[in-house]
Amino acid sequence: MVLNDIEKLLEKYENGETSLKEEQRLKHYFVNETVAPHLEMYKPMFEYFVVSQQEQYTKAVPLKTRSKFNYKWLSVAAIAVIMLGVYFGAINTSDNLGTINDPEIAFNEVSKSLEMISKSFNKGANTIGYLNEVSKGASTLGYLNEIENATSIIFKN
Repeated sequence: MVLNDIEKLLEKYENGETSLKEEQRLKHYFVNETVAPHLEMYKPMFEYFVVSQQEQYTKAVPLKTRSKFNYKWLSVAAIAVIMLGVYFGAINTSDNLGTINDPEIAFNEVSKSLEMISKSFNKGANTIGYLNEVSKGASTLGYLNEIENATSIIFKN
């Protein structure tokens, strides 16, 4: 009679229809009693469930978060380097500032320099083009604030 009940419980267990009490009964049968030969294949599975139920996690869980890089100090350091460069550059200047007497040559040199600066500036401006998307997102947040104000007025009254 017990064997028939166990077989019915196993069938329910395989279909996912057992209750917790029925599963406990199956575990008890397969761990404590002698098992019928045709049900021996279930014994290691239920023994594993009993053993794994008693396991405990003993390692410490780290709760400390990683420190984030502070970009404010990076900007302060960059300003300090620029200031030192300007200071030491001003000390080492001489009276010959590279003055060009011929206006046409001077114009050509200035044009070359401005073209080089323009190319560098355009390259840098292209790399920060994604900031426009950020400003679009910020403007939609403004709309959300207006909606929130309107709903708060409606629900307060």
